[in-house]
Amino acid sequence: MNQQHLNILQNCPLFADVASDDLDAVLNCLQARIIRVSRGQTVFQEGEPAENVGIVLSGWVQMVRDDYFGNRSIIGRAEPSQLFGEAFACAGTEMLVSVVAAADGEIMLADCRKVLTLCKNSCTFHNQIIYNLLQIVARKNLLLSQKLEILSRRSTREKLMQYLLQEAKNAGSDEFSIPYDRQGLADFLGVERSALSAEISRMRADGLIECRKNWFRLVPQPD
Repeated sequence: MNQQHLNILQNCPLFADVASDDLDAVLNCLQARIIRVSRGQTVFQEGEPAENVGIVLSGWVQMVRDDYFGNRSIIGRAEPSQLFGEAFACAGTEMLVSVVAAADGEIMLADCRKVLTLCKNSCTFHNQIIYNLLQIVARKNLLLSQKLEILSRRSTREKLMQYLLQEAKNAGSDEFSIPYDRQGLADFLGVERSALSAEISRMRADGLIECRKNWFRLVPQPD
């Protein structure tokens, strides 16, 4: 493992408050391994047993779900140092979404059973790993609640505006960039791309937003 990988793992929330000198021992304990992925490659397939926790080392992945008619919805994404698949692996169930590489990159896989079970070596860092994993799952549940708030809106405009308001709040500014192109944003919001593009044009014409590619600005409205 190179230094770049180690730097990324040190920023991974799963290893928060774990001494850097213990990181090699942690990875050995979790039987971690690194795989290379290509853009479009399926890392975890919906319906397969959820056994591993994934950590993005380079590139990024999307969690997607395809319905019976082939319509794709984006559930979430993970970038370098972020985890994916942990909720399903912790629950000991099958994958309810697919995880697809959105760019060429590298991913570390760790056996979730090794994460959740204290090892025979009684490693001092293992309790910290379990605590960190619980924190990660709890935070992602909060993010899921935010998405449900978006999807509960009736119209495309209401869904888009709720999403943009959340992104502005996260950025602490009325100007921000989102992590999706138009198709990705449509998939995330669960709407047709043509309907989304048309609504963005109308909102620009109405003076509600300014945008350029994935950059947006919410225009203050008069009282």
